[in-house]
Amino acid sequence: METNNFIIIDDDDTYRQVLARSLEKLGKNVAHFSKPEDALVQLKETHKPLILLDLKLHEDSGLRWIETIRHCNPGCHITLLTGYASISTAVEAIKLGADDYLAKPVTAREILQRINLQETRGAETPINDKPMSVDRLEWEHIQKVLSDNEGNISASARALGMHRRTLQRKLAKKPVKK
Repeated sequence: METNNFIIIDDDDTYRQVLARSLEKLGKNVAHFSKPEDALVQLKETHKPLILLDLKLHEDSGLRWIETIRHCNPGCHITLLTGYASISTAVEAIKLGADDYLAKPVTAREILQRINLQETRGAETPINDKPMSVDRLEWEHIQKVLSDNEGNISASARALGMHRRTLQRKLAKKPVKK
């Protein structure tokens, strides 16, 4: 997927602006927006853009916008970015039509490397090329069980065989890096 046109949709102003500047320094054309609805006109007018869409947008979800974005520009490439990566959201994003899924923080160079990797390997690029650490696997499993229990901490703790307070402490920590 050779593209010089990027559209970033992320509600974190600082991260969005830094990523946009970094991509521009690498010779890319970048438009960036804090809300998906503000990007729709640009999406329709840009030839084969690479969309960098945040998963958590204020009170909204990037997952909800994948189909709309795809409808506005069928030739686009959608990469979902998130600071709260989990296997279940990655699978859901791909099922909804996203082309890729990356955990934040991710740099402009890492995004471009990922695009190049996909070009050389084809569309069947795995979501993550390196095996996850044991801590990351635990985090992913906790997120899956929590999702299965509709966010209920007590039910999730029972399903995981741990004390409710232990689960709350684990959830209070930032996601473990891969």
